[in-house]
This record gives sequence, structure tokens and C-alpha cells, in this order.
Amino acid sequence: MTKRKRRHDVIRDLVRDNVVKTQRDLAELLVHAGYECTQATISRDVIDMGLVKSADGRYVLPEEQRLARLVSHLVEDVKYACNLVVVKTSPGAAQGVSAALDDADMHGVLGTVAGDDTIMIAAESEEAAADVARRIQGLMES
Repeated sequence: MTKRKRRHDVIRDLVRDNVVKTQRDLAELLVHAGYECTQATISRDVIDMGLVKSADGRYVLPEEQRLARLVSHLVEDVKYACNLVVVKTSPGAAQGVSAALDDADMHGVLGTVAGDDTIMIAAESEEAAADVARRIQGLMES
């Protein structure tokens, strides 16, 4: 894996787990993660990764913005049991939402299987399933 790819993976995690409103915020988080970067490098990374600003002014990943839009409009219910999460969607929407879930690369998700209006998500553990279900429920309300 290249140095740039590793840095992009770290940036992806930082943007997911923190409120990053400026490139300076991102630079400070990268320093704490062990990466010294120039402002020009960070600016290129933001463009290359397609990071966008949300309505509240923080950076978000484009795949997460797409997921939020789809979930808020198409997901009707989310439940979990053991390490499985079941997502009920509008008829015909499960495959699109499932693809967006896969693209978002959520922590703890091993994989998804979609039918017409139902998605089954296999999580790494029961705790991961609970986290995934809560995250999807939060996107439903946004």
C-alpha cells in the first residue's frame, strides 16, 4: 500500500470519527496520527478524496453523503439480532441502499445481501451490529 493510500485511509477514519471543519483541523488530527503534511498536500487530498462540506460546515465523505440521502428517503426500519442487521426499505430500493452501504465501508460490517425491500448485514460482532443499526437509524432521522 502506498504512503498516499495509507494517508487517505487515515483521513477517511478521521473525518468519520471527528468533526473536521477546516483543513487546519485535519492537519492537527493528522499530526496526532503521526503524519506530517503540508497544507498543499492536505488540499490535494481533500480534492482527490472528493470530501465535501455538509450543511453544518464539516467535511464528509461523498459516499457517506450519498448513503445519508438514500437512507433518509428509502429506509423504513432497522433491527438487529446477534451479529445481523435487517434493514427494511421501500419496495425495489434494497439493492441501491445496499450498494451505498458497501461503498461507505462502515466499521464492523462484513458484508451485505439485498433482496427487493430487505437488506441483511453481517457484522463482526453483536456490538458491531448494534453500532451499525444505531448509525443507520441516525441517518434515517437526518
